[in-house]
Amino acid sequence: MDFSLYLWFLVFARAGGLIAVFPLFSAQPVPVPLRVGLAALIAFLAAPFLPPLAAPASFWLAAGAVFVEISVGLLLGFVCRLIFFALDLAGGIISTEIGLMLSSNFNPLTSAALPVPGTILFWLGMMLLLCLNLHHWIIGAFQYTYALAPAGGARLSEALLLEVVADSARIFQAALLISAPVMVVSFMITLIFAVLSRAVPQMNVFTESFPVRSMAGLAVFGFTCHLMAQHIENYLRRLPEDLVRAGRLLGGA
Repeated sequence: MDFSLYLWFLVFARAGGLIAVFPLFSAQPVPVPLRVGLAALIAFLAAPFLPPLAAPASFWLAAGAVFVEISVGLLLGFVCRLIFFALDLAGGIISTEIGLMLSSNFNPLTSAALPVPGTILFWLGMMLLLCLNLHHWIIGAFQYTYALAPAGGARLSEALLLEVVADSARIFQAALLISAPVMVVSFMITLIFAVLSRAVPQMNVFTESFPVRSMAGLAVFGFTCHLMAQHIENYLRRLPEDLVRAGRLLGGA
């Protein structure tokens, strides 16, 4: 095993970019020294198993290589974070359907006010990520990206851009699958009260349907959490494969 400070710093830059965007470690309560230490530890574990790399002749070439590695790490972290964007979107859809948009909850990890269903889905996704040991698989996929896109050798391509756009488009598909049961129940309640309003024109449809929509939506949300967890698990299990595919495209394959 060979080890050089320049190679270690390149691995550290890529790992630091990944951790900076990764959903768990990018949270505000996680101290910055802990993130830096974790990136350094990943670099110490991965760098000795990589082919030796000679330092460039000038400082600007070295700075350019570090910038490229940071960008690669940020891209890999963005790929890992896409499913959590879908959970935020699904939580917003569910909150809109059952009338809970005004009851926002502060999420300590994202430092943002999210609707209550969105916060529940976020924590559900985080627990599944850890319980399924997918963080270990993600680290393994990160190590494998160096076989596809060596340190300092990654480059952008049209295929990579199309892949990232396709992955981003799947956010809406995942959000619709997760929120579909609540959307269906909300539509059925709207349809029923629309028919009742034709039969009883004096009825205030909005006032009468709001509590029914909220109670039915919350009940369906609770009863279908296991189904939502299955959809989230399916997308989470694809994260290592998505990282490997991104690394292959970064390497020009």
